[in-house]
Amino acid sequence: MKAVVITSPGGPEVLQVQEVEDPVIGDHEVLIKVEATALNRADTIQRKGLHPPPKGASPYPGLECSGTVLAVGKSVARWKVGDQVCALLSGGGYAEKVAVPAGQVLSIPEGVSLRDAASFPEVACTVWSTIFMMSQLSAGETLLVHGGSSGIGTFSIQIAKHLGIRVFVTAGSEEKLSACKNLGADVCINYKTEDFVARVKEETGGKGVDVILDNVGGPYLQKNLDSLGIDGRLFIIGFMGGAATEVNLSCLLARRLTVQAAGLRNRNLENKAKIVAEVEKHVWPAIAAGRVKPIVYKTFPLSEAAEAHRLMEGSSHVGKILLIP
Repeated sequence: MKAVVITSPGGPEVLQVQEVEDPVIGDHEVLIKVEATALNRADTIQRKGLHPPPKGASPYPGLECSGTVLAVGKSVARWKVGDQVCALLSGGGYAEKVAVPAGQVLSIPEGVSLRDAASFPEVACTVWSTIFMMSQLSAGETLLVHGGSSGIGTFSIQIAKHLGIRVFVTAGSEEKLSACKNLGADVCINYKTEDFVARVKEETGGKGVDVILDNVGGPYLQKNLDSLGIDGRLFIIGFMGGAATEVNLSCLLARRLTVQAAGLRNRNLENKAKIVAEVEKHVWPAIAAGRVKPIVYKTFPLSEAAEAHRLMEGSSHVGKILLIP
């Protein structure tokens, strides 16, 4: 099969399509003929040599896909050859075929094309497992999402609004903020021209928000803590701004704040399967009802993976970027 190989750590130009061996599936795995895969920031970090795949995972990038089942392991009961599915991967999506544990495979959401379904597994599993399963965000509360126009952001806005949550977002341009507003965001803040802490306080009558989903890290830590209300929860899923900072911890005690962090890729199979099952139970009905839609910015052939990475790192996109084998 063809796959995108990281020929050496570096810039987008190190991504090259090569002929490689087909994946071999285990008893509890499914082999998928990939219809589409979606880019994630983790792919660009892996390309630079800073985010190696977990032990035993495919060396090729790609953390989600959609496609058609080609084969199933002898212990797999739910899936059969010919099923159209999407899946959460530990790697290997940038290829014509990928092997995936059966517990990480999902049905295609009703009303969504096979291709567009590739835009959902990683964002849905990330958002549901963090701010809903772990931070217990619930109806009537408030959520602040940094990078509201990203794949994570556009999904978060839609699912949170569907569940009765008031949504605040930050983004770096009026075009991106407009896109967030069109998806249902209540308060849209340009982080380049506004102090988001002051705006959050203003919009909440000085209380602060209940939950924050952050991918910036160090530079935002104190500001995030200052933006949370009593019993507020901060969930960190990335360090785009850096991992180190100095912080005044007194507010944690004063307002009973919680700080958590987690990724998806290095979780064990049982944990991933549980998250996937929760997503299918709670998120898929919202998609089927048209309350959460796939937001696909641009699609590239697999051979243009480098160009797709350049687009992602330029941060001008809104939503997801897909690759098609």
